[in-house]
Amino acid sequence: MTDYTQSRRKMVDNQLRTNDVTDHRILDAMEAVPRERFVPASKRDIAYIDEDLPIAGAGRVLMKPHIFGKLVQLAAIQSEDVVLVIGAGSGYSSAVVSELAASVVALEEDADLAKMAGELLVDLGIENAVVVDGPLVKGYASEGPYDVILVDGAVEVLPDDLFKQLKSDGRLSVVEGQGNAGIARLYQKSGEAVSGRFGFNASAGLLPGFEKTEEFTF
Repeated sequence: MTDYTQSRRKMVDNQLRTNDVTDHRILDAMEAVPRERFVPASKRDIAYIDEDLPIAGAGRVLMKPHIFGKLVQLAAIQSEDVVLVIGAGSGYSSAVVSELAASVVALEEDADLAKMAGELLVDLGIENAVVVDGPLVKGYASEGPYDVILVDGAVEVLPDDLFKQLKSDGRLSVVEGQGNAGIARLYQKSGEAVSGRFGFNASAGLLPGFEKTEEFTF
């Protein structure tokens, strides 16, 4: 039988610390949250490898642990923050962020995934995170504005509407582009102005709705 507690500890020591995840709150959270609960039963024995892992939704994946850890660190989530997670998937990212923030709104458009995520968060006794359903690309303005928006996946296009859901001084952490061309970027809002900066090279599964529209030439 797999010792998941030991697997979590190894993930933290061998994947996160060695890839410059230095925030002890994130290390502690990722060592505490049972990642194996958020993948299909057939994948639980490999839940802690540093690879994207498929989850129930078509084409959806759980982000590599070290990429996810660095993306969360980039967002600099504080204990008083209200966070919107876009692309909640099976709920893993929301469970981790719930250990760092005051409250979490986890947005998911796949009904089966939203149901799974909600049930898992309840089963784990997480009371400061709620799963809501709706198009990922629209965000969830009714519960905003947010201190942090964490996009749990890659995008090719980032809608301006998401920046409108940030508080002044709010932050948005996201992976832009796919494959070897992907980069993590942090956006910060000041008043109505938004500026972005490079975080690190990264790859993640593309979220539905954030694809670049094909341009036709004649």
